[in-house]
Amino acid sequence: MPGSRTGGRPPVQRASRRPAVARTSREHPVQRLYTRARKAWDRPLTAYYLILGGSLLITVLGLVMVYSASQVTALQLSLPGSYFFRKQFLAALIGGALLFSASRMPVKLHRALAYPILAGAVFLMALVQVPGIGMAVNGNQNWISLGGSFQIQPSEFGKLALVLWGADLIARKHEKRLLAQWKHMLVPLVPVAFLLLGLIMLGGDMGTAIILTAILFGLLWLAGAPTRLFAGVLTVAGLIGLVLIKTSPNRMARLACIGATEPKAGVADCWQAVHGIYALASGGLFGSGLGASVEKWGQLPEAHTDFIFAVTGEELGLAGTLSVLALFAALGYAGIRVAGRTEDPFVRYAAGGVTTWIIAQAVINIGAVLGLLPIAGVPLPLFSYGGSALLPTMFAVGLLIAFARDDPAARAALAMRQPRFGKKRAGGPGAERGPRRWNTMRRRASTARSSGER
Repeated sequence: MPGSRTGGRPPVQRASRRPAVARTSREHPVQRLYTRARKAWDRPLTAYYLILGGSLLITVLGLVMVYSASQVTALQLSLPGSYFFRKQFLAALIGGALLFSASRMPVKLHRALAYPILAGAVFLMALVQVPGIGMAVNGNQNWISLGGSFQIQPSEFGKLALVLWGADLIARKHEKRLLAQWKHMLVPLVPVAFLLLGLIMLGGDMGTAIILTAILFGLLWLAGAPTRLFAGVLTVAGLIGLVLIKTSPNRMARLACIGATEPKAGVADCWQAVHGIYALASGGLFGSGLGASVEKWGQLPEAHTDFIFAVTGEELGLAGTLSVLALFAALGYAGIRVAGRTEDPFVRYAAGGVTTWIIAQAVINIGAVLGLLPIAGVPLPLFSYGGSALLPTMFAVGLLIAFARDDPAARAALAMRQPRFGKKRAGGPGAERGPRRWNTMRRRASTARSSGER
């Protein structure tokens, strides 16, 4: 019959499809930019690029500023103007090799190196106190002469030793679930750290001792030390530091120079601190120009080492100093990100220890130049002149790079971006297009089969 329906179901009326209209984004341009930056910030390789790029930029900028700040000092010593720059450049080349080697080492090899590095550092730090071997520089007995103008400061390698050995020790105790007991939390980590501190303080270098103490506290904090235990160790260390400061007129004078704006008469003349402020104040927004510093002409002591940040502010201005601060902030964030996203206990403790080391030393150095902290005599990491400080720091940065590469998501992203060497591009001379076209057709066929087509 015409008009009859089979099945008794009413006809289904399909709604006519309207062409999809592109929705105009109602997001504010600033909000859209923030969303894109947030997505880029959360990518797997962000920490890897921040560590690699930030450390290299700090090192290169440091080489430039070492060359600019050390010329006058070299000429005053009847040396070529590029003398200190050439030594720092050689140290940077060796440090670059160490950084590359450390970034390619597996985690197991890093853990295996912990005990040899600790034993070597303790031996060299004890050798410093042997008469005829150790050297005193600026009143601190913490150097060993290697012949000629080359010297080594073993206490700088003590920082790396404490980070690696402490991270390996805490990781092994974490795997055995022993960190819940306070004796396993403290022993033998704290006694060995106090051994290193004692060897350093025998030479009178309290600045390096402060950095080593910061590394110890960072490891204890990452290990989950209870608040009472952490506060107890901090109180003991603070009392020891207070006694050491009270019993030394030189340290008391440095403490009295916090916030000084003009030189004083007597022991606490504050000459270095005040002229560091003068250098920063005369730099202005964009500085007086590279190489045009006035304070480095004999007014500012240690212009190319401990107070190179002041020369940077005078020659590159506020823009230059903020750039340096931003690079250190990026490096610190990347280190914290590596430590926070890993599931390997050793990687977490080692990355946290290295980050604590670099950032604490940068804060102490920059705070002293700004007059906010006492002058501790520690260099700015990767930036100041000094091969003994540069080599272990670059090796430590290589550790962070290796840990950032070891993340599963970062490892997969790096594998996808690796270039395929030895394969010729299509269209080039001698290129074979047959296999490339066959691969393309095979890829299309597999796509068709996966979508249900026959």
